Amino acid sequence: MTLKKSDPDAIHTIVNILLRGGVGIIPCDTIYGVVGIAPDTESRIRKIKRRERKPFIRLFPDSEYIEKAYDIVIDPQIVALWPGPLTVILKTEPGKTTSFRVPDDPWLVSIINAVGKPLFSTSVNFSGMQSLWKINEIQEQFDERVDCIIDAGDLPEGQHSTILDAAGSPYRILRQGACHIPPYLLD
Repeated sequence: MTLKKSDPDAIHTIVNILLRGGVGIIPCDTIYGVVGIAPDTESRIRKIKRRERKPFIRLFPDSEYIEKAYDIVIDPQIVALWPGPLTVILKTEPGKTTSFRVPDDPWLVSIINAVGKPLFSTSVNFSGMQSLWKINEIQEQFDERVDCIIDAGDLPEGQHSTILDAAGSPYRILRQGACHIPPYLLD
């Protein structure tokens, strides 16, 4: 099933699909993403993407939610870069890290809030391939694999989020994307 992002039922439909354990493809504030409730949909998303190990980003509506859910304190200099196209890897318990992002799209945040849980988000592609941004290619390759696609048209200008590893010191940029990290964060 494909719905236009502008369809008045789009948010209601994708929220209901996600709450039933479904997986969808939606436009994020960066690129199209495969989304599902974390951690419940992990195995299904891995199967869809043919991805075995690499972890998925977790989308949250704000940094306070992350801090409460994981009992951590996030560097205020990082928090100042949210919401936006920044994925941050943080230590969440001894020997374990998790990737977080707070999107800068009220439409997407309303979905996260309506679901009431963080969402996994990962690019729309098969593991090791380029991310898809043309809606017809997304539909051709993934329509039968997901429960819903929300169509916002082609997103040729979309850029991945920047990935910042803040689990240790100094912080390191693992992938340069749409967010430019101030040099003082990398010292």
